[in-house]
Amino acid sequence: MLMVLKDKRAFSAGRLKTSFRFAGNGLKLAFKEPNMRVHFAAGILVSAAGFIFPLTRLEWCVLILTIAGTMALEIVNTAIEKTVDLVTEEYKPLAKMAKDLAAGAVLLFACAAAVVGCIIFLPKM
Repeated sequence: MLMVLKDKRAFSAGRLKTSFRFAGNGLKLAFKEPNMRVHFAAGILVSAAGFIFPLTRLEWCVLILTIAGTMALEIVNTAIEKTVDLVTEEYKPLAKMAKDLAAGAVLLFACAAAVVGCIIFLPKM
């Protein structure tokens, strides 16, 4: 008789629910970080401006993607920082480089998001 092994990677509603719970926990952890709260507050302000000034669907899509992209990159930055801290507590140039590169990626995207905001909102003022 053949024995069928259950594929642990198979889809199930329980696995999906567990995945969402882990992801939700990740978001809760992210919002404990001061920089994430700053990005969230900026996103709220930009969204409020979007309701004050008439925006097209495309402009809304671009704003939502830039806000979400900045916040997602901040989460990745935090994950990299926590991982580096887990691996070593002593100063190591490569650990510093990894943290600085991740922070630089957030800064670059946040600056691009600010430029996008100016392109969208300045002509409306």
